[in-house]
Amino acid sequence: MLALLHTSPLHIPVFDALRDEHHPGLELRHFVDEELLARARREGPDAVVDDVRAVVDKAVGEGAPAVLCTCSTIGAVAETAPAAVPVLRSDRPMAAAAVAAGARITVLATVESTFGPTAALLQEEARRAGREVHIRTRLVEGAWTRFESGDTEGCARLVAAAIDTVTGTDDTDAIVLAQGSMAPAQHLTTTTIPVLSSPGPGLAAAAVAVGID
Repeated sequence: MLALLHTSPLHIPVFDALRDEHHPGLELRHFVDEELLARARREGPDAVVDDVRAVVDKAVGEGAPAVLCTCSTIGAVAETAPAAVPVLRSDRPMAAAAVAAGARITVLATVESTFGPTAALLQEEARRAGREVHIRTRLVEGAWTRFESGDTEGCARLVAAAIDTVTGTDDTDAIVLAQGSMAPAQHLTTTTIPVLSSPGPGLAAAAVAVGID
């Protein structure tokens, strides 16, 4: 059983679908706390350290052999939570893939609070790989409002349009979709530049952590 920490209930069907397609033997248990992201956006990720640790402790207490945090804004907080089991952030495999793709990385996000944690993660993976990266950031205006209202298709269309704009104006080796909620846009673009998102690679890494691949 893998525990997942979400900051929106809209992530649940995304990860359930990925499980059904790629990891059918993997049991998922979802923990959702929307207030974690709201407070992290207002006060910074450090403001939710204790609450994130409480969720991790609850998941471990219920028997989870690993915990996957699917929120990029609080991913570093979750990853460093003291626990007797692996606590993973879903965007780390994506960041490693982006660094491997090249030095010029454009990060798209729908909320500004995600830029800092994602850039820090990319720099961390670059140091680990012995490389330098140059990071550009772009906010996709209006997309988060649509996602929050449940209009996931509208959010994806706005993100996809932003992706295609980036490819026309920037020298970019990889485009990173900083939030898992942006992943559906991958399939709506016309670019030939790698567009990377976190849910698939993140769940795959967590599946390995619990002994299912």
